[in-house]
Amino acid sequence: MARVGVEQSLSNISEALREKGYDVVELRQESDAQGCDFCVISGIDSNVMGMQDVVTQGSVIEANGLSAEDVLRQIDQKSGQIQ
Repeated sequence: MARVGVEQSLSNISEALREKGYDVVELRQESDAQGCDFCVISGIDSNVMGMQDVVTQGSVIEANGLSAEDVLRQIDQKSGQIQ
């Protein structure tokens, strides 16, 4: 099962991912994203400074406006769980 990093404020998404069997890591600092297949962020403070540093090779999903089910669906599709 994929390893998914999730921002602290998105506890409902973390819970839904754990129920589905995903390995969930809470993203508290930049180094927490290392080794994650996916990172789910709120998007609230996304790229405020206009700078980018690549921390993970995994897909980043911005959860702003998405339900937990929407995020699960995206991760399932991208990880090959659902065709």
